[in-house]
Amino acid sequence: MCGIAGLWDDSLQEARQTNMAAMLERVAWRGPDARDQWHAPAGGPTLGHLRLSILDLSEHGAQPMSSASGRYVMTYNGEVYNAADMAKELGRAGYRFRGHSDTEVILAAIEHWGLVQAVGRFVGMFAFALWDTQEQCLHLVRDRLGIKPLYVAQQGGQLAFASDLASIATVPWFDRRLDAAAVTSFFRYACVPGDQAIFQDTRKVTPGTIETFARAGQAPHVERYWSAHDVAVSGLAAPLDVDAKTAADLVQDTLYRSVVDRQVADVPLGVLLSGGIDSSVVAAMMVRSGARTRTYSIGFDDDAYNEASDAQQVARHLGTEHTELIVRPTEAMDVIPRLAEIYSEPFADSSQIPTFLVSQLARRDVTVVLSGDGGDEVFGGYNRHLWGPRVWRLLRAAPAALRGSIARWLAARSPMEWDTTFATVSRSVRSLSFRTPGDKVHKLAGLLPANDVDELYARLTSIWQDPRSVLENPLGSGLATHPAVGGAVSEEFMLRDLRGYLQDDILTKVDRASMAVSLEARVPLLDHRLVELAWRIPLRHKVREGVGKVVLRDVLSRSVPRSMFERPKMGFGIPVGDWLRGPMRPWAEELLDPGRLRAGGVLDAEVVHHLWQRHLSGQAAVQHQLWTVLMFQDWSRRWLGC
Repeated sequence: MCGIAGLWDDSLQEARQTNMAAMLERVAWRGPDARDQWHAPAGGPTLGHLRLSILDLSEHGAQPMSSASGRYVMTYNGEVYNAADMAKELGRAGYRFRGHSDTEVILAAIEHWGLVQAVGRFVGMFAFALWDTQEQCLHLVRDRLGIKPLYVAQQGGQLAFASDLASIATVPWFDRRLDAAAVTSFFRYACVPGDQAIFQDTRKVTPGTIETFARAGQAPHVERYWSAHDVAVSGLAAPLDVDAKTAADLVQDTLYRSVVDRQVADVPLGVLLSGGIDSSVVAAMMVRSGARTRTYSIGFDDDAYNEASDAQQVARHLGTEHTELIVRPTEAMDVIPRLAEIYSEPFADSSQIPTFLVSQLARRDVTVVLSGDGGDEVFGGYNRHLWGPRVWRLLRAAPAALRGSIARWLAARSPMEWDTTFATVSRSVRSLSFRTPGDKVHKLAGLLPANDVDELYARLTSIWQDPRSVLENPLGSGLATHPAVGGAVSEEFMLRDLRGYLQDDILTKVDRASMAVSLEARVPLLDHRLVELAWRIPLRHKVREGVGKVVLRDVLSRSVPRSMFERPKMGFGIPVGDWLRGPMRPWAEELLDPGRLRAGGVLDAEVVHHLWQRHLSGQAAVQHQLWTVLMFQDWSRRWLGC
């Protein structure tokens, strides 16, 4: 795990050396162990690297690294877990290795098989830049599922790329003009989705692709080597004819292999354990492998947001070396001033705070952690996967006018009023609403006007149903589009989550939070072999009778009693609504000052003021919309000076 950067412009080498040093310094936490840069002769690029030493801690693992023949030079971020197997195969073909870093194996694989075929063999997470001295071209490559970030900017015939947009923003020629379409998308989804970036002429490299640049100022040739959409289509076209036990056997075997692969390291490892199904099954597989298993969890003194006791129970049963930290609200809020620095694009998933805190806790002991991210998207764990089909059937059965009337009636009562109503009913009924029943009622009211599956999914996942209502100069609606695959409603939602929400929100959150404390996070549930298997497993083994992740539950039950994990899904959040009315109110009101809002020229000050008053009075469940405004304002103060 490291940070990479590159410059290809018309500046002199001395200036590029200075600029590259600034790019690397800006995100030094991504690689605190070493840094270096390499300069191509005759107008080629400068490549930079920050090293977090995980494999081959010697100088033999240092980057940027040249291939044995000297043809290729690479700067690389990530881990390729099957490097040892490829090294054996390459050794039989005559290659000899100085050390045991995966970087050296990747370069040899590219020389031996060619770039496209080699990348198709890699198992892992990666983003790298490869300069071909023979063809005089630059390749930018990103892993299949977008686990590792890679940004690229082209302005005025010049090119820069990096693991973090913050590095690119240091380049003297870079113009920090906002991209209006990306701003609109941010307010819809609380993150900048897809290949968009918050600044103009800047974007992310699409997962599963290779971009090849013949010149800095030219558009790249893009070649796709893996596609989640294609995997879903082929999986649905050729499903496995298996019963529940066989499905669980297949998933367990593939996941076990994935967890074992991700233990490759020359430094200590641990597991981020929430006590939920996904992280628990990862911990169980690590224990099964015989490896020393250290687990880490945090909790809050608010029972509605505290999973620490669940994690402790699972850890005790598995016999892990468990470390737990109960966080006070003041400790969590102390993280907030750092968020705009950690997230160089606006990002407003409030679980970014506990994710940072548990990463910080784990970093005291280990350099690498395994996490359970991806289980919901791959195996159908979100409420929308469970209830979305039922909601869609009800919507189709009811006239639009009736749905509109019901929506208005549900929205007429505030979330606090609905909370009071639900508090008077029996526990068995109340459990169906999970946490914050008033918020769920208002969310249902927002779903009722949907006229097709795409609109229903958009309403389920949008923070602002129409971000244009809060923006002064919006561009478009901010809606992301994903082609259908002809599956059931749950499967259509799962693919959209895999290609969108997972990459744009979850993986961004985990990468930035973990790297801010120089911690590598590995995600066994996103091994592409497991993803491909999951799409061949029939839906009935994933979602059944209002229960999600059925096959993962079956796997986990072989190691942990069901009583320890069969409970309503809690998530990994903080009581941001209560905090905004309480101890965070002065901070919020400073950012929401009407004069500051008007000076920024992005947000409608009157709309924001009205939203703030509705939140303070409890008239509406708008804390998530407010968090997007606050995170954007805080980000603007740091990155735009306004």
